[in-house]
Amino acid sequence: MVLTIYAPLFASSKRAVVTLVEKGVEFETVNVDLMKGEQRQPEYMAIQPFGKIPVLVDGDYKIFESRAIMRYIAEKYRSQGPDLLGKTIEERGQVEQWLDVEATSYHPPLLALTLNIVFAPLMGFPADEKVIKESEEKLAEVLDVYEAQLSKNEYLAGDFVSLADLAHLPFTEYLVGAIGKAYMIKDRKHVSAWWDKISNRAAWKEVSEKYALPV
Repeated sequence: MVLTIYAPLFASSKRAVVTLVEKGVEFETVNVDLMKGEQRQPEYMAIQPFGKIPVLVDGDYKIFESRAIMRYIAEKYRSQGPDLLGKTIEERGQVEQWLDVEATSYHPPLLALTLNIVFAPLMGFPADEKVIKESEEKLAEVLDVYEAQLSKNEYLAGDFVSLADLAHLPFTEYLVGAIGKAYMIKDRKHVSAWWDKISNRAAWKEVSEKYALPV
């Protein structure tokens, strides 16, 4: 049974897509046009009742929320590809910890920057300069913590690449690209080295080239 991932072009979905590629899992994709409101159509709402992306369908099984999908893929296909969950309970704990950090501390200010700097102009809305300033300050504080962590370990959860690292890829690509704030990564020695390693992984290169949004 081939897995199906919905809305692969969008950043949150790419967390799931890069995990599938890393694990060497065969999958197909279904595009969802958010600008046309396809995520609010009854057929989509039947598999994602909140009308959000992404969704993974595996036969009769359906799962949504990008980080939950990542965990599902990494667990189900643990015997193939790199072990993205850690080999011990202690390593798994660190992976889960840094996944939560990404979701609760790193992602919110970065999402605010993405919406105000990248998407507001495209949609004809004015950017909120106060939100931009506050979000950059919050993100800088998080990145300072990352710098300290990455001075001790090659990757966030230890000396092995994990879901915690992969979860950062899609929106950090906006940060160093369309948002125009690459200095936030490059000015931190250990964060910069970490970003260079994870963003140059073959799986991410494939995903970012094959599933690029035209923005």
